[in-house]
Amino acid sequence: MADVTSEVRVVGAESRDGLTLRTVGLAARGLPELRAEALPPYLGDGWARVLGALARRLAATGEPPAEVAPGVGIRFAEAGDGALVAVPPPGRDEGEWRRDVLLRLFPEARS
Repeated sequence: MADVTSEVRVVGAESRDGLTLRTVGLAARGLPELRAEALPPYLGDGWARVLGALARRLAATGEPPAEVAPGVGIRFAEAGDGALVAVPPPGRDEGEWRRDVLLRLFPEARS
């Protein structure tokens, strides 16, 4: 898997809608930047790690992943600026899905 940790950063900004996290640096490789929007602030640290993991997979394959972890699907909606926004698979509650992603990727978050 491509190690993009020195080339890609995850940055965030808080607004009335919640926290928006985005990658910076994938575009330099000709890839779309990734984004997670309207996150509750308490999920910020975990989702920064999720975007980092997704960025590594995108850089390695050139394709957005269909799963965040085995059995945990993800979709990406294209934003007007060309970024890909992480969204849950059809039929999944967004809040529940966001927590599920964190717990499946980082089981230590349960404690």
